Formats: sequence, structure tokens, C-alpha cells
Amino acid sequence: MGVTVLTFLLYTGFVAFYATWQLRRDSLNTQDGYFLGGRSLTGVVIAGSLLLTNISTEHLVGMNGSAYRNGAIIVAWEVTSALALIVGALYFAPKYLKMGLTTIPEFLEKRFDGLTRTIVALLLIISFVATLLPIVLYTGALNIEAIFEISDLLNVSEREGIWITILIVGIIGAVYAIFGGLKMVAYTDTINGFGLLVAGLLIPTLALLHIGDGNPLTGLSAVFEHSPEKFNVISKEPGVGEGARTAILPFEVLFTGLVINQVYFWTMHQSIIQRVLGAVSLKEAQKGLLFTGLLKILVPFIIVLPGLIGFYYYGEDLYDNPDSVYPLLVKEVLPLWLTGFFVAVMMGAIFSTFNSTLNSAATVFSLGIFKRYIQRDAGDLKLVRVGKWTSALLAIFAIGIAPFVANAPAGLYQLLQQLNGIFFIPIASVVTAGFLFPRVTAAGAKAGLFFGLGFYVVMDYVLAVNLHFVHIWGIEFVLNILVMHLVSLASAEGTRFEMNDRGLLDLKPWKHAKAFSICLIILTLIFYLSLGNA
Repeated sequence: MGVTVLTFLLYTGFVAFYATWQLRRDSLNTQDGYFLGGRSLTGVVIAGSLLLTNISTEHLVGMNGSAYRNGAIIVAWEVTSALALIVGALYFAPKYLKMGLTTIPEFLEKRFDGLTRTIVALLLIISFVATLLPIVLYTGALNIEAIFEISDLLNVSEREGIWITILIVGIIGAVYAIFGGLKMVAYTDTINGFGLLVAGLLIPTLALLHIGDGNPLTGLSAVFEHSPEKFNVISKEPGVGEGARTAILPFEVLFTGLVINQVYFWTMHQSIIQRVLGAVSLKEAQKGLLFTGLLKILVPFIIVLPGLIGFYYYGEDLYDNPDSVYPLLVKEVLPLWLTGFFVAVMMGAIFSTFNSTLNSAATVFSLGIFKRYIQRDAGDLKLVRVGKWTSALLAIFAIGIAPFVANAPAGLYQLLQQLNGIFFIPIASVVTAGFLFPRVTAAGAKAGLFFGLGFYVVMDYVLAVNLHFVHIWGIEFVLNILVMHLVSLASAEGTRFEMNDRGLLDLKPWKHAKAFSICLIILTLIFYLSLGNA
């Protein structure tokens, strides 16, 4: 245990020292300095931060648990992200940086009106506190408890051990976000992101070496031959009718609601796109997005393959508790002297998603609500102070909610996606309309928002229709756009929106962006063609 603690402290200390040293000359007392890292982020930093903001313990625990029970079909959430990142790099990033945005709701005020911005800002904050933050904290605590056995060390029950871990992780993560701003988050993410790749790949590699008696390819062959059906990435589950509601990810939903969700998450979600808004230039923003697309194609080796290996080890014994598979596999294969490093990287992944989301929520509240409705003449120093207090309060709420997300019937990752649908699709439809449909008015936008919120809740939770929830996303998106157009026809047309260049950044695109995008498309197709008939 002493070696484990030592390696944990050494790696964690190195990350903290590196980030603090990098920030030594930066000013965190300005709006851009605190919320956007001084608009100085480079492609590598953006990619590392995007990866770690996205990949956290809800993926390591939740997606591996789903892969263990349901097979590799869950991989669609990751691999198709590359296509959305291409859209972000080639279409959205140039427009966002041209306008010099700080938040996505800011665009909605420019395009529609202030009330639309406020409604979306509130929805974002609610979604952060009610869904993402608690699940990130809980899955992180679950993983750490399983590996470190905090409850045994402190002589308390497992439930109390998870509570204590949630509290500690939440407090430390909040400190990162409150005192370091976006740039502290981005620098720690860069180191931890590549640490996650190393540590994450280490688990399946060590397991395959063990299974194959020193030959990982022999081990992989044994795992495949044990259950080849688990490797098939094309689900034959029904998306419509009997069994659709309990299906994990029918293949057909990739062409309906999933594509909308992916485009929203990677091009419009504040906690993700904030890194792009903090880029030093369009060239670096595009590099960061496209490098992330490449990493997302490789990520299934970290968050899907271990789950398939878990089925080789445990069979169906853990079907009632799939979220315990990944922690058990880690304990099975990881040498004691590497455990500290692994837990440090896991902690980094938790901190990244947690404090990134806190920073985004603080940005949205400070600039979109406080400055607009409470103190219009607030200066940079005041806004930064409000942002810090917002982060602290939201962290407290998230810590309080986190223990209650346990025992999700379909797994934690599935729960997260279902809850996200309440907020993501209405916002996605309004932002999309803002860019693509100039005839949609502010009244139409608000009507689409409220219709979308009500439609999803009624269809999925009240009527419980026999449709997979991702199909409901697709239907909702189309109906939202239709409602926005119909209401816009009946409302007065506002001033036509013009996208002006604020002149803040170099908007020259990366010369390899299109070629890199084509490569990502080809890799995605190869992935599905090669594993589609496993």
C-alpha cells in the first residue's frame, strides 16, 4: 500500500506542479484569462483537454460495463464522434472564432434575443448539476473504492466509503476549477489525457498478455473465440416496437438521433466547445478538434475492449452489476506498484470532467445571467469572483446528489445518455436553426425549446412509447425545427442577423484540415466494415 500511495502522490504532484508552473505568468483576473485561458490554447492542449473532459470514469466504468453485458455495440458513441468533430472543425469553429464568442448562449443572443440566451443558459446549468456532475463523481468514487478499498482503510461501510470519496474528489476538483480557471484545467488535462491513454491501454494489454501466456495477440484471439458475438459492432436490437425501450443501441439509431446528439455534443456543448473558443487561432482550434477525432477512434481500446475481456474472465456472473467489471479487472491484472499511477490518472479524469463542467457553468452564469440581469456594469474582476462562487455552489449541489445515482437499471452510461436527451436536443435544434434557417425568429426559437423539452419527457417518461430513446431524439429534432418555422411565420420578423468578424484571432485555416478529415472518415468506415460481421 505504501508503494501505491507513493506513486499516486508523485504523479498527482507532478501534474499540479506542471500546471501551476505554466500559469505563473498568466493573468486570471480578466474575463478572457479566467474563462477562456487568455485565448491562448494550442492544438495539442485542446486535444488533450477535450479527450479528458469527455472521457471520465462514467466511460471507464459505465461503457466497459455495458460492453461486458451487451457487447461492442456501445462503441458507436465513440467512433462516430470523429465525424461530428470534422463538422466542428470545418464548419462551426470558423464561425465561433470569427464572432469571438465566450459561450454558446452568447451566439443565441446575437442571433435571436436575450431571453433565448437566458433560457438556454439555465437549461445548461441544470443539465450540468442534475446529470453530468453527479454521475462523474459517483462513478469516480466507485472506481476508487473498488481499487483502493477506502472503506476497509477507514473501517467504514462501502456506502460510507463511496460518500467520503465523493466528498474528497468533489472538493479537490472544485478547487482546481475555482482557483485555476480554464487554463489550469487545460494544462492538467493535457498531462492527464496522455496519462489516461497509457494507463487505459495498459489494462487490456496486461490482461491479454496474461490470457495469451505472454502473447497479446494469442490472448485477443482467445477472448474473441470465447464470445465472437460480443465483438460485433452492429446491433440487431429493435429500435421500434417490442423491446425497443430496453435496447442498448440499435444500429438504425446511428442515422437518426445519434448523429444529432454527436453534432450537438462536439460542436455546441459548452464544456467541450469552450476549449475551442479559447484557441489562439483557427488553425490550432481545427488541429485540436481533428486530433481529438483520431483519439476517439482509438478510445474503444480503453473503454470497450476491457469490458469484452471482463466477459472472458467473469462470464455472466456480474450481469446484475456490470459497473463493477472494470474495477475488478484492474485489480486482477495491474501490478501493485502501478496501482498508484493508475488511480492518479483516474482521479485526473474525474477532475477534468468535473472541473471543466464547473468552469463552463460558471462562465454561462457569470456572463449570461449575472452580467445581464443582476449587475450590467460588472467588471472583469467582479465576474471572475462571481464565477468562483458559482463553481463552489454547484460543486456542493453535485456532491449532494451524486450518491443517489447508484443502481441505474441499464448501467450508468445509459442513464447519463437518457437524461441528457431532455436538454441536448432542444438546445441543438435552436443552435442549428440559428445557423441554417434565417427565417426562424426569436419567438420561434423559444417555442422550439419548450416544445422539445415537453415532447421528450412525455414520449419517454409519461407515455413510455415503444421507441428507443435515441429515435425519440431524432423525431424531436425534426418536430422542433418544424414548430420553430410555424411559430416564426406567425410572428414578426426581426432584424436579419449578420455574422461580424471581431478581429480577435487569426482565422487562417489549417492547410491539412480537409485531408485529415477525409482520413478520419475512411478510418471510421474501416472500423465498422471490419467489425460489422464479427
